[in-house]
Order: sequence, then C-alpha cells, then structure tokens
Amino acid sequence: MSCGCKTSGDSAHSCGPKKTANGCESVNTCGNSYKLSVFDWLSDVHNPAQNRCDLVEVRFKNDRKSFYKNVNNIPLHIGSIVTVESSPGHDVGVVSLTGELVKIQMKKKKFPEESILKIYRQANQKDLEVWQEARKKEDSVKIEARKIAQRIGLEMKVTDVEYQGDASKVTFYYTADNRIDFRQLIKDYAGAFRTKIDMKQIGFRQEAAKVGGIGSCGRELCCSTWLTDFRSVNTNVARYQQLSINPQKLAGQCGKLKCCLNYELDSYLDTLSNFPSSSTTLDTEKGRAFCIKIDVFKRKMWFAYIDNSVAWYDFDIELVKKLIAKNKRGEKSLPLEDLKQPDTPFQSIDLIQENNVDRFEKKNRGNRNQNRPNNGQGQGQGQKRNRAERPEKSERPERPEKANGNGNANSNNQPKQPRPQQQPKPQLEKAETGSDAEKKPQNPAKKKFKKKYPPKKDNNA
Repeated sequence: MSCGCKTSGDSAHSCGPKKTANGCESVNTCGNSYKLSVFDWLSDVHNPAQNRCDLVEVRFKNDRKSFYKNVNNIPLHIGSIVTVESSPGHDVGVVSLTGELVKIQMKKKKFPEESILKIYRQANQKDLEVWQEARKKEDSVKIEARKIAQRIGLEMKVTDVEYQGDASKVTFYYTADNRIDFRQLIKDYAGAFRTKIDMKQIGFRQEAAKVGGIGSCGRELCCSTWLTDFRSVNTNVARYQQLSINPQKLAGQCGKLKCCLNYELDSYLDTLSNFPSSSTTLDTEKGRAFCIKIDVFKRKMWFAYIDNSVAWYDFDIELVKKLIAKNKRGEKSLPLEDLKQPDTPFQSIDLIQENNVDRFEKKNRGNRNQNRPNNGQGQGQGQKRNRAERPEKSERPERPEKANGNGNANSNNQPKQPRPQQQPKPQLEKAETGSDAEKKPQNPAKKKFKKKYPPKKDNNA
C-alpha cells in the first residue's frame, strides 16, 4: 500500500489528476498524482554501492517539499510513504525523488545540509490510518477557522489547512494585506481544535497555486501544475508586447499580472532590438511626423503628422531607417503620402467553390433560356438559325480541277492562273440558294416533328 488511493507503490502507477473523470480521490496523498512531480531521468542508471546517495526528497500536502536522510538504508522508491522526523512528533509524506538528482535539487533550492532531518521508517498501517483521519478533518477545520477569524474582526483569509501526519500540529495558511495580531486568534484556535497551532502567511500567487483553477486559456493554472518559481511581472512587459493595459485581461486568478506574460518576452525584446525607437520623429516637406504604433510581426511602423494625427501611414522598418539617416544629414524626406506605396490587393481564390449557395444554378441558367422554346414559332426560328450556320460549308472555294473539269492533266501541264473576278458569283448564288432552302425545305421527309395535341376534355368531370 503506497498511497491513499490503495494502489501499488511502483513508479509506473499513475492515478491522474483529481479533476479528471477517473482521477484519484486521494490526490494529495498519492505518490504519482500530485501537481509538481519530478521525472527521474537517472532511474535506469545504477551507481556503485559505495557511492550511493542516501538523500531523499519527500513531498507533503500541495507543493510543500523537504529533504531527508535515509540513515537506516531503507529500500525506497518514488511513491513510497515514509514516516519522517518532525518537531514535535513525526510527519508522514510521500517520496518524490531519490538518487543523485536529490543533490541537484538541494543545490537549486539552496537547502542547507545542516538542517537535514532523518527518515524513521516506512509508514505502517497505524500511521496511515491516523494520517488519513487527520486529512478528512481539514475541510471542516478550515470553515471553522474562517468563522473564528471573522468573529474577531481580523482582515485575513484562511486559504488552506494542513495537519501533521500524527495530528499533533495543524498549520493554517492565510493571506492578508496588512499585519495581523494573532494573540487572541491563536487562543481561540487552540481552544477549539485542541492541538498545536502554526500560522504561515503566503502570497496571492501561492494561494492560487494551492487552490488551483482554470485560466483564461482554457488550461489549468501554470502555478498549480508545473511552475515552481514566481518571477516578478510588471506593466512594461505588456508594453513591450504591444498589449493594451487592461487589468481585467492581464490579471490572473490571483489578481496579479499573469505569469505567462514573461514567456515570450525574450522573443519580443530580440525582435524590437532591430526596430528604431518608438519616440522617432521624421522631418518631411509637409511637416514633422511621429510614431504612433509598432507591429512586431509585420515589421512595420505607423506614422502621422503632428498637425493631423487622424491619417496614419505604415512603413517598413528598413525604409524608416533610411528616412532617419536622411534627416540626420539635414535633408527632409518626401511627404508621407508620396512615400506610401499602394498595397497590392489580395484576391482570395475559392478552390472548392462551396461558399456560394447558387453555384449550381448559375451554370445552367443561360443554357436553359437558350434551349427552352416558348412556342411553335420559337422552334422555327431556332431551326432557321441552325440552317443559316450550315451554308458556311458550301462557301468554301472548290479546287480548280473540279471547277475546270480537266482533271489532273491541266494541273500538271499548265501553270497556276489567278482566280477570275467572276468567281464569287456562284458563291452568292449558292448563298442565295441556301437562303431559299431555308424558306423551302428540300428534304421534308427527314424532318420529324412531334405534333402537339390539345388535352382531351373529360365530360364526366
């Protein structure tokens, strides 16, 4: 039995976060489901026995961790529940890291080796029962503690309560803006809970890390999942990223500026190092212009005249640098209207052509109007048009052999002569005969028209 969820204590065990559907109910006591886990990338490397590290990192409720020394050489691994030294009594925690990485963590957190306590044993069944019973009382104790603080009139907020493993001490985590007088409060807490009281003040960021929640990005809070150190965030970070100074959008659940504003700050600073200063002014023939806006992604700067700041003109930073160098030489640049190049319109092409609702009707609308006859006269006109197009074949000039009727002998013995001027006459005659043929059809037997009879009247209707 390695954790409160009654599962095995091997390193492959994972209960998942508490907020999921199949999450661990005892997320605070489980060795592999807490929020600030550590990956032991040296777990497959076996050190010699004489150089084996006896330091162990132990995790308690939430993100509280401490380092202990395994003086009895107990075989421990990640997820093992141990009973450790405390003052007074003993405490129960979960092993979160073993091996050589513990020394690196101690050096990173600047933990003094003189204050390292020792591990007594692996937690037995009695230790686990006392520990779990104490954990079940924490919610009711927190509600009662808030009522007592409100009755006394103290301006503080009790955020969390943590019992020691042997239930001999309870720690109250609180947040407050001013200094709090605890003399009367500790007396009331000691009389109500019958145990040793320890008060510990935390910041608003630590409060959000303990409580947890969902951020505006839709993910769990960084401070409650993986963020261990809290760097200071000021409004200059938002100005570098061209963000509007809106406290409602820039503030997180803790009421302070979001920690994620620092994530991309270095990239913005590297890009802005190539930009001219935002206080740059340009001397033009029309007047002086100042910078209004900077776009880091498009690498552009917007300028406007001091006298008329309504019209904005955007330029690339390379052009702005040339204009600044020109002003340094004492020369004025052209007006902003002349320097502005017309933007090429971007036409989007719909390859699928599914955005238009009438895409099927437009294709067949013209063909339907041409092929749809209105009445019998319309059919006759359509036939005349088709016949008028057919005489084009008869207008082709025939070969001179057929026109002269001499065969191949004339074409071989006599040279080619120019065509006489009277040659187009038979074409006109043929064209006229073609027009006559339209009026008088030559082959009436080939035409097959379907007669349209009127509908029969029903006398019984």
